[in-house]
Amino acid sequence: MSVEGNCQFSLPVFCEGSYQDLRLESNLGELPLFYFEVQLSLNCADILPLFEKYPLLPGVVLRDSDRFFGMISRQRLLEFLIRPRGMELFLNSPLEVIYSYARTDLLLLHETMPIVEVARLALRRSPELLGEPIVVEMKSGKYKLLNIHELNIAYWQIRGIETQLRFERVQAQMIQSEKMASLGRLVDGVAHEILDPVGFIWGNLTYIDNYSTALIEIIEAYEAHIGEPVPEIEALKVDLEFEFLKEDLPHSLDSIKNGAQRLKTLATSLQNFCHIDEVFPKPADLHSCIDSVLLLLQSRLSGEIEVVKNYGHLPPIHCYASQLSQVFMNILSNAIDALLNQAIDREFTSKFQGSQKLSQSARKSRIEIKTQLGSPDENESQQPQPRWVTIQIADNGPGMSPDTLEATVESFSVQRRAQKETSLAVSYWIVTARHGGRFRLRSQLGEGTEFEILLPAF
Repeated sequence: MSVEGNCQFSLPVFCEGSYQDLRLESNLGELPLFYFEVQLSLNCADILPLFEKYPLLPGVVLRDSDRFFGMISRQRLLEFLIRPRGMELFLNSPLEVIYSYARTDLLLLHETMPIVEVARLALRRSPELLGEPIVVEMKSGKYKLLNIHELNIAYWQIRGIETQLRFERVQAQMIQSEKMASLGRLVDGVAHEILDPVGFIWGNLTYIDNYSTALIEIIEAYEAHIGEPVPEIEALKVDLEFEFLKEDLPHSLDSIKNGAQRLKTLATSLQNFCHIDEVFPKPADLHSCIDSVLLLLQSRLSGEIEVVKNYGHLPPIHCYASQLSQVFMNILSNAIDALLNQAIDREFTSKFQGSQKLSQSARKSRIEIKTQLGSPDENESQQPQPRWVTIQIADNGPGMSPDTLEATVESFSVQRRAQKETSLAVSYWIVTARHGGRFRLRSQLGEGTEFEILLPAF
């Protein structure tokens, strides 16, 4: 059965004079939009002909019956299909299967949102999502797709800005820096506002514990001095499950205490991570920085990934703590992504090649973090050398091929960063330029990847 027979599809209509009539207050509803919705049960093979027929179609909106479920862009869909064995695994599978692996953070906005504000939100997305289409919710309840290029055209016409690509990159870097600073201040303020009520909760839990204990003691004292049980009271105790309440109340209070403590720790980690560094470096505990980042990434660290920490005895290091936290975040995020992708590959291997072949190469996903105080390996002088702090973050993921490793190292150069700034390139700049340290990358295909950061301990 054809896709056209299962869902409604309409091409975006470009109004010849629409761009000329744009105003600063113009909204998304005035731009050309794609309407293409299908059910999750539909196979990938059924919609591929439509992407070939309509080359400007940016993606497809997914529905679960009458409920909005998500969106897969053309780029993400084709990326998964052209992967090794991608056609075999996904082509004849329901869209729900490929969406479970290709899903990304959506930018879902209402059609009444101003174009200028939407363009700012789109620019603030992470680099790998800048080309993703925007999902627009219409007043009618339908969901349509906006090509990012149409948004850019409208935005630049509204602003009346015409510039060269190099100037755009410089402006994008300035916007990104300001965004990170603003986001840091915002999160720091939110974390502070969270800590205040947590303090109230924590301070009153002790009184609630004492009050509940006293009330139960009073009830037990009444029961001891009343000879015959009162039927009405006994019936009420049964209805309220008094015995269970008396036993479960202390456990509930302990659970609230644990939750308040976890919330306090998380808010403190957010404050430390988003703290805006001063002009000059200050002493910081690197172990606390790493632990805070691990706490923020806890939701991504599934039970399949084991984190091993071998911390040495480190003195406080003069550094820009939040910038180093960003370095640790970038490295650990890359390691987690690699391990999760490896787990997905193993899952497909176990399904389509059998568990026997999988058991020969299966190993538990692992991230090892090691810190120590010493000297760089390449110091050949026999004279006393300054002390250096070494932070090694290694994973047993799929690793990199020699070509990929060479391309990654080349991206650290100034020329490459000007063309495309990656998270690892930013980390390299923070360690080397801002802290006078050294940033090393070692990787072997099939064995894993190791990052080594050396910082002067003075």
